[in-house]
Amino acid sequence: MSPFNEFKEMVQQLDAAYRHWTGTSLPTPDSLGEDERLAWLHAQAPYALLAHGTQADPLFYYANEQALASFKYPREQFIGMPSRFSASPLDREMRQTLLEQVTAKGIAHGYSGYRVDRMGQAFMIHHGSVWTLIDEQGAPCGQAALFWPDPERVGHLV
Repeated sequence: MSPFNEFKEMVQQLDAAYRHWTGTSLPTPDSLGEDERLAWLHAQAPYALLAHGTQADPLFYYANEQALASFKYPREQFIGMPSRFSASPLDREMRQTLLEQVTAKGIAHGYSGYRVDRMGQAFMIHHGSVWTLIDEQGAPCGQAALFWPDPERVGHLV
């Protein structure tokens, strides 16, 4: 099994839910086939993709390579971490307000704000989108986020 195969279903879930809320797939280069698209989203996207579950204190269960690089965590430490730790204590209230808007509306776009990396250093995220993940019956099963770590790269896929 290739390393990507263990993440393929998760990336498909994020992409399908994004398409449900926006009518379009997650942004990728046009020239890619479906499996290539999903692998690109996981390993090469210039934007972060991550997801957490529906626990009372939601835990991250997916992060693409850009998300791990942005937060400076190895996968085995990031996965299972409470998602609230992605923001400093000072920024958690704003983050929680955003997540509540997503719960109410399904999706929110254009978010920018501060997050903290593994060392506690603040970094800015740009042009973020957060959306509700849905299962095959249409029930909420988590939330996903896309953000650009570099404002100069927003919208540039290569």
